[in-house]
Formats: sequence, structure tokens, C-alpha cells
Amino acid sequence: MSGATTGSIFKQPRQVWAVAFACVVAFMGIGLVDPILPSIAADLEATPTQAELLFTSYLLITGLAMLITSFISSRIGAKKTLLIGLGLIVVFAFLAAISGSVEAVIGFRAGWGLGNALFISTALATIVGAASGGSSAAIILYEAALGLGIAVGPLLGGLLGTVSWRGPFFGTAVLMAIGFLAIVVLLRGPEIDRPKPVRLSAPFTALRQPALAVLAATAFLYNVGFFILLAYTPFPLGFTAIGIGLTFFGWGLGLAITSVWVAPLLTRRFARTAVISTALPCSRST
Repeated sequence: MSGATTGSIFKQPRQVWAVAFACVVAFMGIGLVDPILPSIAADLEATPTQAELLFTSYLLITGLAMLITSFISSRIGAKKTLLIGLGLIVVFAFLAAISGSVEAVIGFRAGWGLGNALFISTALATIVGAASGGSSAAIILYEAALGLGIAVGPLLGGLLGTVSWRGPFFGTAVLMAIGFLAIVVLLRGPEIDRPKPVRLSAPFTALRQPALAVLAATAFLYNVGFFILLAYTPFPLGFTAIGIGLTFFGWGLGLAITSVWVAPLLTRRFARTAVISTALPCSRST
């Protein structure tokens, strides 16, 4: 559909909601372990540095794998790529839940990151292709899923983490299995099943565009700062698992609300560069 088309982001086909639901759960995996880092460190006799490697292994593999996911999905199809990604998350989340050492959990989080990369990078393209209301509505819906996932992830991690640090991993495995079934049943259509091959060098070729290269560098630096705080904060806060979960739930909820309502309002009234250049220093001044 044309990106110029406008419409409500809430009036979407069933397959879009199926992918959006799975996106929420996938994004939950980013902050899911945050409230239970102190518990993991205590129960598995790990140092804070070792516990924070759960973020490092997950995000490092996610970032690297995203460079080749378009190459893979354009050859085997979006639906198969989504299902492989979800399947990997289910398997590695379950394995992390039954692990007996922090080294094993770190390794399984890396496998989880691979599944996350296959799913997340393909999900946006799938939502854009299937959504009604054009690409703008699809991107807003995707960002809302991001915000809700980051909000609910720490909250669920905190709730289940009060029982055991293994609880959030089991919970993620179950939810992603539900997402897997939703994709199998609801994601259908000829546009999804006819991929156009993408070259392996495509992500690097795209960086030849100066504007895109600058945005990519900005996003990289922003994410480095964000995840430094996300991974480090649980230890100095000194809260319980549920306290940490509620703290980051509020942050993620604010992200979701801003993505759906505030950001579109600002970009309609001001230039995107002005909005970004104002938001970046404000986000770091806190």
C-alpha cells in the first residue's frame, strides 16, 4: 500500500496485530532480565559484570545478525524468517530458564539474540507491507509495540522474579510460543510469500548515503548510552525485583505514549531534525 495513505493505526488486518503482538513479546526480552540481575548474581554466585553480560551477549548478537537478516528473509520469505526467529527465542529462553550457571545463561541469551534479530528486523517490513493506513501508521504501530514491550518486559520480569529468577525466562518462552502460533494461523497473503532478493552488502551500501550514515551513527551512540543505564541501574537502585520492574515499566509506558501520540504531533508541526536535536539532549539531561 502507498505510504501516502492515511488512516487510523488501530484499524489493521488480523495479520498485522499478530505480528505486533509478537513484537511486544520480543521487545519484552530486552528489559525482561533487568529486574532479576541482582537475583541472578546472588543465586548463581556471579559478579555484577557477569550478570550484565546477559545484556551484552543478547544485544551484540542481535546487532550483528541484523546485518544479514534481510538477505535471509528475502530468500526464504518473511513468514519463515519470523517463525524461525520466534522458534529460536522459545528454545533459548527455555534453556536459559533451566540453566545452572551464569555462563550458560549468557550463552543462551546470545542464541536468544539471534532469534530476536531474525524476528524484529523482518517484523517491521511485514507490518509495513500488510498495514492499512500507509507506512507512517505502520511505523507508529511498530514503535508502540516497542514501547509496550520495553514497559511490560521489566514489569513481568519483576513480578515473576519475585518467585524465582527463572520465572521470566519460562514466561517468555510461553508467550513467544503463543506468538509463534498466531503467526502460523494469521499471517497469510501473496505479498508476504513473494520476497524480492536483497544483496548481502545492502546494509553497508545504504550507508553511502550521508543522511542515513549520520542517523545510524546517532542511533548507535544513543543506544550505547541507553543500555549502559538499563544494565547498570538495577544494582545501585537497591530495589526489589518488583521495584525495579515498576521503575522501568513507567519509563517504557512513557515511551509508548510518546511514540503513538506526542511524536506524530511534534513532527507535524516542526521539522524532524529539530525534534530529534531537541529530544536527544533532553533525554540525556535526566
